[in-house]
Amino acid sequence: MAELRERLLPRKPSTSTSTVPSREPTPGRRSIFQGIDFSGLKKRGQSLRSWIRVDAATGTSQVIEVDKFTMMRRCDLPARDLRLLDPLFVYPSTVLGREKAIVVNLEQIRCIITADEVLLLNSLDSYVLHYVNELQRRLAASTGDALAGGAPSPDDLPFEFRALEVALEAACSFLDAQAAELEIEAYPLLDELTSKISTLNLERVRRLKSRLVALTRRVQKVRDEIEQLMDDDGDMAEMYLTEKKQRMEASFYGDQSLQAFSSAGGGVSLSAPVSPVSSPPDSRKLEKTLSLARSRHDSMKSSSTSATESIEELEMLLEAYFVVIDSTLNKLTSLKEYIDDTEDFINIQLDNVRNQLIQFELLLTTATFVVAIFGVVAGVFGMNFEIALFEVPSAFQWVLGITGVCGLIIFCLFLCYFKYRKLMPL
Repeated sequence: MAELRERLLPRKPSTSTSTVPSREPTPGRRSIFQGIDFSGLKKRGQSLRSWIRVDAATGTSQVIEVDKFTMMRRCDLPARDLRLLDPLFVYPSTVLGREKAIVVNLEQIRCIITADEVLLLNSLDSYVLHYVNELQRRLAASTGDALAGGAPSPDDLPFEFRALEVALEAACSFLDAQAAELEIEAYPLLDELTSKISTLNLERVRRLKSRLVALTRRVQKVRDEIEQLMDDDGDMAEMYLTEKKQRMEASFYGDQSLQAFSSAGGGVSLSAPVSPVSSPPDSRKLEKTLSLARSRHDSMKSSSTSATESIEELEMLLEAYFVVIDSTLNKLTSLKEYIDDTEDFINIQLDNVRNQLIQFELLLTTATFVVAIFGVVAGVFGMNFEIALFEVPSAFQWVLGITGVCGLIIFCLFLCYFKYRKLMPL
């Protein structure tokens, strides 16, 4: 990983040469971008962007700088598809199948996959470097098996599916790692909250729930994108880039051979009738060539029909990672349910405490009412009039005792009423 990071780091222009194609092509050397004037594009306001290119044949990687319009012509993509890969904007996870490329935007992995190469936005993120390293390892393994003389396995996937598989694996691994990290942090915190309800713990749980909601939304988007691809056979058939490239090359070489034969035939028109008496060998050759052309076009039609029907390998690939991302979503759903259960438990605890406070307040109010009886008696005897009871020495004790007994009886009656009405457990 360290060696790959050093290799992909942009080099200083004063000390070493760069693998970036020259903006001014030298005479006698053909640029891989077919002579596009990069300096002219940059003057018109189109800045260059750094990409990591992984070749399908050799598995080697290099850093190139390409502007947006050159990339659109190179991969035959509209501008809105390249906008999905812009790191300055946040777009949900998307996998798009186009005529000559697959546009992948899965978390940190933002790349364009063609039948011959993978163009990945240059970044020093560990998952991007791991993607390049893993793709090169798999390509080197398949190339080593081919050089060893072994027959290619029927289970070997085309290059675009290998690159797509590595991207799906990196995205699923990243999301699953974040879900596992969230689980490790969440369960002890929730257990601590159930034992001690405090403002600090509640704030930590609130931040945790916000992270959980955001991560669940991202995982759900990846799951929905894979499920949408699995449900649409046309989109899956559109992703067979190697097969479409082979059909186009076969059609191109077939048309070239047909044109070469017609030009070598001395100007004989294909639409004009040929006399079988005058030139039987040429007519047979022409009929044979026309039949070959018809069979080639029929085979292309049948292959395009079978491509729509024979999508089992891509469907199995998507289904495998659908199970992985669905498992991650189930983890997050279980964690969300645990948080909801904890919140319900805390609410029950708070309701219980609130009920106990209400019961205590009710008892306190009843006791205050009983004590108020003493105030009433004191107010009555404190008036400015004279009675014979004031002259009795033990009158104060009798009044105090009778008032206390009456207050106690009234308090017990209130408690019996509360028990009867089930206002408090007694």
